[in-house]
Amino acid sequence: MKLPLLPLFHPILLPLLLPPTLAAATASQTPIRALYLFKDVLKSNTTALQTAGFNTLILFGLGILPTGDIMYYSNTPGSVDTPVATNGSYSGGAALAAKVQSLKQAGSGVTRVEISTNAQNVKALMSGGAGTSGVGGRLGRNLVALKEAWGLDAVNNDDESVYDVGSTVAFAKLLGEIGYRYSISPYTVASYWAGVRARVNEGRAEGDLLLDRVYLQCYDGGAGNDPVSWQKQVGMGVVPLLWVVNDSKPSYGVSVEQARKRFEGWKGKVAGGGYWNDYDIEKMKLSYEGYGGVLKSVFP
Repeated sequence: MKLPLLPLFHPILLPLLLPPTLAAATASQTPIRALYLFKDVLKSNTTALQTAGFNTLILFGLGILPTGDIMYYSNTPGSVDTPVATNGSYSGGAALAAKVQSLKQAGSGVTRVEISTNAQNVKALMSGGAGTSGVGGRLGRNLVALKEAWGLDAVNNDDESVYDVGSTVAFAKLLGEIGYRYSISPYTVASYWAGVRARVNEGRAEGDLLLDRVYLQCYDGGAGNDPVSWQKQVGMGVVPLLWVVNDSKPSYGVSVEQARKRFEGWKGKVAGGGYWNDYDIEKMKLSYEGYGGVLKSVFP
């Protein structure tokens, strides 16, 4: 049977013309709807996080210490910083573990929970100092313990200053050995992140990528970023992040309707959308359902 000729940019042909990772950004069956959790998760509105339309939650403020131990920074008045993994064992307490695990419980729309970490101590730790490198090292054992205690899916790299390719790739591969996926949240230096992506995912097939998500900051220092352009530069789908209404840097905050307008401009071109952050939603008495509903309608 002779097939009809289709226009070059017909929706059926577009995924075939793009590199696989970029095709996924336009034809993904499950668009990403992400929210960064800046507030102490023990004090956040758990029900809203589960039901407002987000399918990915990223706990911000997990600090990797020089020893390889891991600290959860509360970032919330009245809360205290908590060591959550120490010398290869979970140390964050049962209540915190139960709370994080509950984010993906039955009835929740959340299917992926990540932790976002600093990069300041990773370079030294990946060099093997004090027996800290490898799955059997102190950092590796801490990451194993935290994954098991919290039911984590991925680790997010929030590097905004170090930019060391070797240690970044080594850390990502350590995470892969443990069973994590790896994501990044850049705002600048696309060429650096493209190099990291290529080395981390070398030899891996689409669908089994270790570095599988790019959350692009499109506010503050990244306010001028174009996620479609970034996709071409880093070679994979990008999830643009917007900052909700806030009183820290109000000029970068977007209302629900402003978010809708911006995300609709990227609809069908990117891998989903997301926000920074839950603390401001609650502090400013905003609507989880409003912001989450935008993502659910634009990236269903």
